[in-house]
Amino acid sequence: MSEPTRTSEPAAARPRAGAPLEPDHGAPGTAGGPGGSGSPTGDLAARAAALDAADELAGLRDRFTLPDGVVYLDGNSLGALPATVAAATSDVVTRQWGELLIRSWDESDWWTAPERIGDKLAPLVGAAPGQVVVGDSTSVNLFKALVGAARLAEAAGPGRTTMLVDAATFPTDGYIAASAARMTGLTVLPTDPADVPAALGPDTAVVLLNHVDYRTGRLHDLPGLTRAVHAAGAIAVWDLCHSAGALPVGLDAHAVDLAVGCTYKYLNGGPGAPAYLYIAERHQAAFDSPLPGWNSHADPFGMTPHYAPAEGALRGRVGTPDILSMLALESALDAWDGVTVEAVRAKSLALTDFFLACVAQYVPQGTVEPVTPAEHERRGSQVSLRTENAREVMRELIARGVVGDYRAPDVLRFGFTPLYVGFADAERAARTLGHIFG
Repeated sequence: MSEPTRTSEPAAARPRAGAPLEPDHGAPGTAGGPGGSGSPTGDLAARAAALDAADELAGLRDRFTLPDGVVYLDGNSLGALPATVAAATSDVVTRQWGELLIRSWDESDWWTAPERIGDKLAPLVGAAPGQVVVGDSTSVNLFKALVGAARLAEAAGPGRTTMLVDAATFPTDGYIAASAARMTGLTVLPTDPADVPAALGPDTAVVLLNHVDYRTGRLHDLPGLTRAVHAAGAIAVWDLCHSAGALPVGLDAHAVDLAVGCTYKYLNGGPGAPAYLYIAERHQAAFDSPLPGWNSHADPFGMTPHYAPAEGALRGRVGTPDILSMLALESALDAWDGVTVEAVRAKSLALTDFFLACVAQYVPQGTVEPVTPAEHERRGSQVSLRTENAREVMRELIARGVVGDYRAPDVLRFGFTPLYVGFADAERAARTLGHIFG
């Protein structure tokens, strides 16, 4: 998050450092002073402790390195550091690079890292092996996917001239989509995901959607929308940046065509960690990447002047893999050993439900407005709250040890990563927000 700047603010929304929490005397079971028996603080803190004690995933927090005294709710921007990564990265630098030098391409198996790590990541997005390749950034992979999708649509028959793009998409996705459309002769039509079925037609070539809206945390209907896209004869491309590692995706089960995502959010791969590209097996032979590189050549060391794509998802590779960050990601994914995405999703919903209940108790009525859908089937793993002076409020929260982030102009975002966030964290975050507005 960029450093917030101060803005003028009305007194009603101005944070007051150290302000006491005012109990909601109108709510049941809230009699007594703050923190005392029967108070909202005491009741919710006790409930948080009980939920943490019963949480089967609570021990996973030990798989991460987190600073003492900090509630970290920004895993939807940058995941916490898995405890194994420092040693693994040190080995890559000091032994593999430092001692083995170029031999590590073979002896340390650097060469196969993109597809090997892709197969390790694949179960977290519901993909069988051989369909995910890791490397490059989300933006680069999205460009490959969109141009490749347009070429698949063109090969299927003439007359498809439009690309539907999530109207609220992350800005870079929109920029990439516009460029890909110019390159392939398509026209971009910004469309709310809910309106996609009605907007589809015989001229639709490609549809780009976000599984979870980055600003609001709204979860979109991947199975239903993918079916609608296919019924119209178009290609579905999904951005999984805010869902992979937080909830079941089911790429294979729902017959998604192409998908991309980053690994530094809920997958905890580290800042700038390589992204991934999913190419459904049925499309691999026909997938025509707009970025052919020597790493995706059928004979990469043949150094021939003419390009021949490799078989399978390997044609999604481009240039030399970024080994340091890629092998850090490989170690980071060890944090998922023995963990199911379904269990993570169950805890995510419980955490966000509990956080919203705490906000309702602790924060003065009318001060914040939840913009994340209340319905489980429409909620990702974050809670977004709209409030005046959100930038300044988040700055004060961070100063008090609760780290979330802010999106212009008025949204506080709190990302819940169930592998290391607990119910006491959720209670403290809401209580601290209540103190700021108290």
